[in-house]
Amino acid sequence: MLGKNPEKKPELFRPMLVDFIDHEHELVLLSEKIDWNYFEKEFSPLYSKVGNPSHPIRFMVGCLLLKHLYNLGDETLEKAWIMNPYMQYFCGRVFFEHEFPCDPSNFVHFRKRIGEKGIEKIFAYSVRMHDAKTNTSNFVLSDTTVQENNTSFPTDAKLCKKVIDYCNKIAGNEGIKQRQRYTKVSEQMVRNTYNGKHPKRAKAARKSQRQLKTIAMRLIRELQRNFNAEQQEFYKDLMTLYTKVVTQKRNDADKIYSIHKPFTRCIAKGKAHSQYEFGNKVGLITTANKGKKIIRD
Repeated sequence: MLGKNPEKKPELFRPMLVDFIDHEHELVLLSEKIDWNYFEKEFSPLYSKVGNPSHPIRFMVGCLLLKHLYNLGDETLEKAWIMNPYMQYFCGRVFFEHEFPCDPSNFVHFRKRIGEKGIEKIFAYSVRMHDAKTNTSNFVLSDTTVQENNTSFPTDAKLCKKVIDYCNKIAGNEGIKQRQRYTKVSEQMVRNTYNGKHPKRAKAARKSQRQLKTIAMRLIRELQRNFNAEQQEFYKDLMTLYTKVVTQKRNDADKIYSIHKPFTRCIAKGKAHSQYEFGNKVGLITTANKGKKIIRD
């Protein structure tokens, strides 16, 4: 069900954003130039008429535009949005808010909902806002970068430890009795893998890594044996993901580097300070005109 934009009604003890922001700010001017009703008409048929209300289309589209304007990720946008009243006004909020209205993972669901055609409509509209003179350029500039995700450096040992913890959590939620949880044992094994290339630690590190994989698969199989038919169907995708994380090899294609963000990819950018970055590759093309520039990814 499609959610509605906040009503612009003043409240006694809450100042409205429009009362204390600079009306000449770039985001304020841009928000007035955009026809938000266009996106409402284009994307509202994608929502059902029953169920819990979603977040407003203006908020979701505004956040996608801000992500590309300031080169932000889903999590970094959340932090910047909370601190910036102009970003909140751009997304259609009426009062200053101290908490982000949704979980960053909702952007993934919204992008899936509108699909590639919906993303093209958003950025095609941003191009149409410029005049014909700005749209012409003798040459363009192109570059690629990495939109990093909020994930720690992945290792097989840490991923297996997360699988063990998630399996224990599922068992606790479903009331499944386990033979052993391996909580403290797995923590010590992860410690043993630290600095695993040191000659004095290499053998113990390899052994602990093998044992972590064995324990993780043991817990996965134990859950699958004790699930009833309904639980089997509900946790089917999660069990497949956990199994892939534990059994994947070094040279496998489409490796999983983050359990909570399986779409994360390892990208080698050749930087001296950071040889590998984990996120999504982004290509940018911009016109070379002075003043106004058109950016498209």
